[in-house]
Amino acid sequence: MKSILLIGVGKFGFMVAKKIHELGHDVMAVDKNEDRINAVMPYVTDAQIGDSTNQEFLKSLGVDNYDVCIVTVGNDFQSSLETTSLLKEMGGKMVVARAEREVQEKFLLRNGADKVVNPEKQVAEWTAIRYTTSHICDYIELDDDHAIYEVEIPGDWIGKSIIDINIRQKYGINILGIKKNGRMDGLFTPNEILNANMTLLVLGEIKSIEKCFKL
Repeated sequence: MKSILLIGVGKFGFMVAKKIHELGHDVMAVDKNEDRINAVMPYVTDAQIGDSTNQEFLKSLGVDNYDVCIVTVGNDFQSSLETTSLLKEMGGKMVVARAEREVQEKFLLRNGADKVVNPEKQVAEWTAIRYTTSHICDYIELDDDHAIYEVEIPGDWIGKSIIDINIRQKYGINILGIKKNGRMDGLFTPNEILNANMTLLVLGEIKSIEKCFKL
């Protein structure tokens, strides 16, 4: 279980808080808006109403005690930037900040953010790939060159085993799991026989996966 400091509980921050709660972690939520704090209370361990750009207020939260600090402030990039910088100055172990544009990503990284998330950009890329490419069920980009795909079983693989297709040696692709009837199985064996009701969760270079599965 991790302790999370979540600053900003607008629509995106609220969804982050709810998911962290479902995962069983402790969350301290912070926002200037009392209504937002009241709305998120069922999903957080504690909450404070306050201005995250105020150094004294931020210091009172004990920033260095949290495993992760997440800044999801929207519509006020200046506040997001100041908050991110202050969190790092105060000993934030891992500071994750939200950006809405690529130029914001650059400024956040230069001013203390360890990681930056751009929800609109990431969802747009996922939507484009998921719904314009045949045989892809899901997609997670890891970096510019690598990704995890959930893909349908190619027709000429049906009835063959994982050893038979040998995609690790041929393409440098690792099979992370096999989904059968909607349930993911990560404990498969090399002798597993593939069929049309399965999908594969694979990890590798994007260009290798696209070549292998003819995406």
